[in-house]
Amino acid sequence: MVLLFNSRLKLFPGKLKSKWSGPFKVKEVKPYGAVVLEDPNTNDTWTVNGQRLKLYFGGEFERFTTKVPLSDP
Repeated sequence: MVLLFNSRLKLFPGKLKSKWSGPFKVKEVKPYGAVVLEDPNTNDTWTVNGQRLKLYFGGEFERFTTKVPLSDP
């Protein structure tokens, strides 16, 4: 399973949104770094550059938040 880097930031406005989507299943690795991905939910497949992928180790991501109170100087 891998995560796909979303390089089309204009489609997903917002600075705090994640730039990674997925996880996707690797169906085939082609020559010159091309990788065929499969969406496990819809069984759709497409080919992407392998440099846009990173390994997904499973499980939920634990997100930490920090609140910093601001005061006037």
